[in-house]
Amino acid sequence: MSPAETQQQPPVPDDPAEDQPLLELRDGLSDVIDTDPALAEVVEAFRSGTGPVAVDAERASGYRYSHRAYLVQLRREGSGSALVDPIPFGDLSSLGDAIVDAEWIIHAANQDLACLAEVGMVPQTVFDTELAGRLLGYPKVGLASLVSEVLGYKMRKEHSAADWSTRPLPGPWLIYAQLDVEMLIELRDAIEAELRREGKWEWAQQEFTAILSAPPREPKPDPWRRTSGMHRVRNRRSLAVVRALWEARDQIAESADISPGRILPDAAIVEAAAAMPVDRDTLQKLTAFKGRGAHRHMRTWWEAIDHARRLPDSELPKQGPRYDGPPPARAWADRDPDAAARLSAARSAVSEIAEAHRLPTENLLSPDTIRRLAWTPPADADLTAVSTFLREHNARDWQIGLTAEVLTDALATEATPNETLEEPSS
Repeated sequence: MSPAETQQQPPVPDDPAEDQPLLELRDGLSDVIDTDPALAEVVEAFRSGTGPVAVDAERASGYRYSHRAYLVQLRREGSGSALVDPIPFGDLSSLGDAIVDAEWIIHAANQDLACLAEVGMVPQTVFDTELAGRLLGYPKVGLASLVSEVLGYKMRKEHSAADWSTRPLPGPWLIYAQLDVEMLIELRDAIEAELRREGKWEWAQQEFTAILSAPPREPKPDPWRRTSGMHRVRNRRSLAVVRALWEARDQIAESADISPGRILPDAAIVEAAAAMPVDRDTLQKLTAFKGRGAHRHMRTWWEAIDHARRLPDSELPKQGPRYDGPPPARAWADRDPDAAARLSAARSAVSEIAEAHRLPTENLLSPDTIRRLAWTPPADADLTAVSTFLREHNARDWQIGLTAEVLTDALATEATPNETLEEPSS
């Protein structure tokens, strides 16, 4: 680029967050609660506090097999902040009971509720600041982004991927963790005011209720098919190797409570499946199996591969994953052109409504629900039947009120010649 061209470029705007004050602890760093007397004091302090409770939990994702909480952070008016190590106690139900009548403010609640329940902390009401941010159309809904956009403070972003099972926890990590609840109450109040101004407060309440009433997630079928790099595996025998290695690794990881990828990376599984080694020596020569972690369990890896090599064809996994719903949308135009037309019309209608209300489409209505409705619509696809279908698929009243009518119209769409349908980019 020439000097003249450089001079013609518009100046790059400054990042507003750079000029924002860095969020600091107002009351200093709290001591980590890891003894029974200290826990009893925290329980009484939070029982006597007022208003909602900011709650967060830190896990050791990427380091441990389990999804347990290794630190629980809380803040409440009149109670201050607390950092509780759940490991010495195993059960924190006394703390959960002390605040059970309060609203719990959690950012991305669906990520923390399970590990909190595991230690006996189960809320009756919740305010999810991340989900509320989505309903308000914020393009970035991470906690740091919302605190910056809504409250005008810059948050530290380091240590989010730390190994929280480390003991003792370093001081800078604890500061980071306590800051996660430092302004959740103020953020909640500001977001509620915005939800009310935009007429979305009732929507948010329905969403928060749905979070607490949602059943536990069922394990996905054939989880080994989620191995990264599976597109390189071309035949059923190689798929059997992936399955065998994945299952062997999973057993070791669960027993040792170590993240599976730290025992054997996905790349090693895929490399072995593609190479199909004929003996243990050949396996050991593969690049991905020369690391110390892979070498430690070499006998297990070879036995898994050898077992997969000897399986009869009838026991080999099928080429494609099992589906409990409609086929991939790209196949609809050939298999059922009318269904493809219905899906295209439904997606377009829902997208327009989402855009009009500044919502992510997936928060207006589940893409899976739209696909199921278009593929197998009710026999009498009137407004009542469509509304019933949506409700049976866990759509909330506000979602049904916005989408049922346009979806009813979409179900009347018929295919036109040469119509094709692509999967959405999301």
